[in-house]
Amino acid sequence: MLEKGKISALQMGIMMYPTVIATALLLVPAITTHHAGRDMWISPLWASLVGFLTVYFAGQLNKLYPNDTIIQYSSRIVGVIPGKIIGLLLLFFYLHVNGVIIREYGEFVVGAFLTRTPLIAVAGIMTLACAMAVRGGVEVLGRLGQMSVPVILLLLLFILVLLLGDLEIKNMFPVMEKGWMPSFKGAVTPMGWFSEFVLMSFLLPYLKDRKKGLKWGMISVAAVMSTMLLSNLAVLFVLGEITGSLTYPVMSVVRYISIADFLEHLEALVMAIWVVGAFIKISVFYYILALGTAQWLNLSDYRPLVFPLGILLVLFAIWSAPNLPELAHFLGTSSAFYLMSVQTVLPLLLLIVASLRKGIRMDEKGPD
Repeated sequence: MLEKGKISALQMGIMMYPTVIATALLLVPAITTHHAGRDMWISPLWASLVGFLTVYFAGQLNKLYPNDTIIQYSSRIVGVIPGKIIGLLLLFFYLHVNGVIIREYGEFVVGAFLTRTPLIAVAGIMTLACAMAVRGGVEVLGRLGQMSVPVILLLLLFILVLLLGDLEIKNMFPVMEKGWMPSFKGAVTPMGWFSEFVLMSFLLPYLKDRKKGLKWGMISVAAVMSTMLLSNLAVLFVLGEITGSLTYPVMSVVRYISIADFLEHLEALVMAIWVVGAFIKISVFYYILALGTAQWLNLSDYRPLVFPLGILLVLFAIWSAPNLPELAHFLGTSSAFYLMSVQTVLPLLLLIVASLRKGIRMDEKGPD
């Protein structure tokens, strides 16, 4: 195996939490409100169904091919040449998606804090830091998640507690005034984020307690759903329906915090959550890309690919969109279908074909 390290199912679940939630916290509330209005808090409940299904598909495929990632078992399911084509599609997809994630990180940091710093410098420095973590292997990423996620959760809880005095519960009423469809439309974009749980298919072969992988994957989906639900409620209670007109609603909400003229201007907390979460998210996607590329090329080690792929990631970050409005438009419209088609529909098709082939082989063997 290219990766000799091992992580626990708990570490995998913890890793997946910031990998999905990091960028969703800042961008998704505005996109969801644009479609769902005051019912935007319901949208994560709909969206999580895609997460649960994606985890289930990844778990079932891992049961059939326990020592392989999706890059490897694609060839075993559909044949060598079609499998290689699917693998190449996945690799290009993750190269592009991780470039978009780096661009999201860079746009936020430059736009909100380092206004005079070139975007390419911010993107390049983050990519270099992530490259160091990726070269450390899956165990380093697992421990990094285990150390960082509790800090992220504590900061989020601290922000929610400080916002209690500014919450206006009346902003959520009437619930489902126009039926369930607006909340479902608002769920389409976060569905794309939940489909990212397919990354588990790259991590499941390296679990020490593989039987618990599906369980902790489901728990991670539930944790992401709960965090989205609470953050959407907090934003809705403070800002109301103007949330849809803001780029980073959570940042705007934090600016409302003012306690005894002492606790104010806590944007640095959002910055800390964003940087730590984005670092883990980019690192996990980066690791998947490097590992998958080495498997696709049948190499004995993925580490020599890390820095060359990093250069490509920075280039894709710059090329992914001309500006922030164009990037936000992509994320709020076609990105959900783009993400789900590769990360949910493709594993489903592979699972169907693999199950059919297994059934055919069982029929050919006949009863003992």
